[in-house]
Amino acid sequence: MAPFLPSPRAPLDDGPARWYEDRLGWATVAGPPVALVTGLRFDVLELPAEAGRGVLRRVGAATGPVALAGPRMRLLVAAGSAEELPGLLDWLEWGGIALDLVVLGADGRMTAPLPPGRGGSGASDAAVWLRAPVPGREVEPSLPALRAAPWGGGGAPCLVRLVSAAAAECHRVRLLSARARGPAAQRRSPQRFASS
Repeated sequence: MAPFLPSPRAPLDDGPARWYEDRLGWATVAGPPVALVTGLRFDVLELPAEAGRGVLRRVGAATGPVALAGPRMRLLVAAGSAEELPGLLDWLEWGGIALDLVVLGADGRMTAPLPPGRGGSGASDAAVWLRAPVPGREVEPSLPALRAAPWGGGGAPCLVRLVSAAAAECHRVRLLSARARGPAAQRRSPQRFASS
């Protein structure tokens, strides 16, 4: 008789993985830490937390769930958005500009924050929900999505508006960071001008 080997999910039956799978219907990957599979029910826009705070100020409640993991913020968006992002950035005239904006789509993984109401790990870089998904109702229709007309109706916030704000805030953070480093760097290597 073969020995009984527990499934990889056994230790997590009453933990976060079970909550995400049973309450929200989201696919998980056993941990620790537990990870949420992206590209099935949602994609993720990931950016520096400082830029993310600017995005939340600009677009207000026009985002879906939002998580924070150390210095990075993660905004959940409609599944399929990852494929749209490069073209959308080009259309918004951000193509070719170095932005610290990452998108997780098909086959991606996001560290799962502890479900709302559960104690945290105490680690400063632990993933936490800033705006948690609400069980008992469909999360996906509330996620920012690409629509034919960004100003039109529909239940979901507009992905175009969110990406535009995210690109602008990522660029702002990058410029402020360069400016903070700038004077010291300029003193070390003075700029030379061509003469005629």
